[in-house]
Amino acid sequence: MGVSKETCRNELRTAIRHLTDRCLFAASKWAAEQLVGIEQDPAKYPPSHTRLQRDCSSIRRRFRSTDEITATPVAGTSYVSTPVPEEESEDVDSDFYLLAKMYFNCREYRRAAHVLSDQTGMKALFLRCYALYLAGEKRKEEETIELEGPLGKSDAVNSELVSIERDLAAVRKNGSIDPFGLYLYGLVLKAKGNENLARTVLVESVNTYPWNWSAWLELQSLCTTIDTLNSLKLNNHWMKDFFLACTYHELRMHNESLAKYDYLQATFGCSNYIKAQIAKAQYSLREFELVEAIFEELLRIDPYRIDDMDMYSNVLYAKECFSGLSYLAHQVFMTDKYRPESCCIIGNYYSLKGLHEKSVMYFRRALKLDKKYLSAWTLMGHEYVEMKNTPAAVDAYRRAVDINPCDYRAWYGLGQAYEMMGMPYYALHYFKKSVFLQPGDSRLWIAMAHCYETDQLRMLEEAIKCYRRAANCNDREAIALHKLAKLHSELGQSQEAAFYYKKDLERMEDEEREGPNMVEALMFLAKYCRAQKRFEEAEVYCTRLLDYNGPEKETAKSLLQDIKLAQSGFP
Repeated sequence: MGVSKETCRNELRTAIRHLTDRCLFAASKWAAEQLVGIEQDPAKYPPSHTRLQRDCSSIRRRFRSTDEITATPVAGTSYVSTPVPEEESEDVDSDFYLLAKMYFNCREYRRAAHVLSDQTGMKALFLRCYALYLAGEKRKEEETIELEGPLGKSDAVNSELVSIERDLAAVRKNGSIDPFGLYLYGLVLKAKGNENLARTVLVESVNTYPWNWSAWLELQSLCTTIDTLNSLKLNNHWMKDFFLACTYHELRMHNESLAKYDYLQATFGCSNYIKAQIAKAQYSLREFELVEAIFEELLRIDPYRIDDMDMYSNVLYAKECFSGLSYLAHQVFMTDKYRPESCCIIGNYYSLKGLHEKSVMYFRRALKLDKKYLSAWTLMGHEYVEMKNTPAAVDAYRRAVDINPCDYRAWYGLGQAYEMMGMPYYALHYFKKSVFLQPGDSRLWIAMAHCYETDQLRMLEEAIKCYRRAANCNDREAIALHKLAKLHSELGQSQEAAFYYKKDLERMEDEEREGPNMVEALMFLAKYCRAQKRFEEAEVYCTRLLDYNGPEKETAKSLLQDIKLAQSGFP
């Protein structure tokens, strides 16, 4: 990177003090994790100082996320030097500020705001407005529960937004607002739906004070297209690289995201956050073996970690790894059973055991703890599909896409639910949305092809196009090649059918798989080669069919006799 490790350390240490002083705990936690993620020189520090950094180099070598060429930045990358703001001078107001902070830490937000009501200075204004904002959020949540129940929809709004917006707009207008005030102003504008001004204000905040990760995350949530991202006028500070890597991932530009993280690892070589983000990107690319290895390393280094472990449970679920998922569920239960991620992991465990009602209970518990927890809505939808409760599944998936319209799994779930209800046109609409968001997932193309094959549609040529896309997307379940062969055969396209049957046969041989698909492929190829007068090839396929017991053996014998007759000159 174009900035020294020591510079990053000093900036982060100061930022942690600033952020903690303003009760921005999520941002200060993130900054502290990155601070420890900067690799120390083991020769200069005792083992206790480098305990969390052991084996970082070997981990980084094992998990190179992208090609070296892609990861190398343009030569001469330089960063702007952002001056660290000085804190306000110590005076009598700071005693009131300390009291307000204590009330804030005890979640007595209105008391905290009241203490600061007649205090001057930007720090006091920020904490007063921030306390009011959280008090409003708390009351909004209470109203929702009172009116609709813990998982209900509600029109309740944060009643403090108007007054906070008025106060912050006034100080921004007279030029006395600080970066933290700008962050909160952006948060309020976003909540009120004024996204363009929110983006402008958040850019001002991160350009003036780039170490507030919470501000970057709010800005990232407003960058739903690459054009929006490219239009931002951001200073070239090293924190911008973290932002771009995160935003690329959300925009499904996974290789670009991985390249950025690879670059950042030159400085933040021991950052568990970066390792987890690399795992997320690789998960989106369906590289489950690599994702599992990264999470195993993360748990070894940080055994009480719960952040991102729900994704690890999804990988273990997909691989049907009972023992691994059981161990992980037990670990998070003992660490903090009332974290939404813990409930989600336990829900996955019960789902894998086929206990769908119990699984739903845990997903609902996760949602009571965090109603906007996207994964829980989607996974609960999957459970309702398994339980054949399609109305409940549709509701869960719709709640998921309301939270994040870019969640391809929820759109895919909606497609499945409507397909189960015998409504292929609706199902197709939702499958198309899912495949637009995740074009590299073979399962989505296969689901769409199934829709085209239904009796109501019978659009077989369209189904073939979808299966072709699936075959080119690393179809792990090996469904696409077999379906392509069958469809071409149904349409009387023998040459194309033979091509796909042969490819499917080769794949089954490579994977040492037996079964009815192999018998079907051998039988078709034997008959096709006989019809094409390629007698030697036909004989090979027939001979292989003789190893099976059943009607195919008798058919193969008849074919061999027919081939011998044809070879001896009989028609």
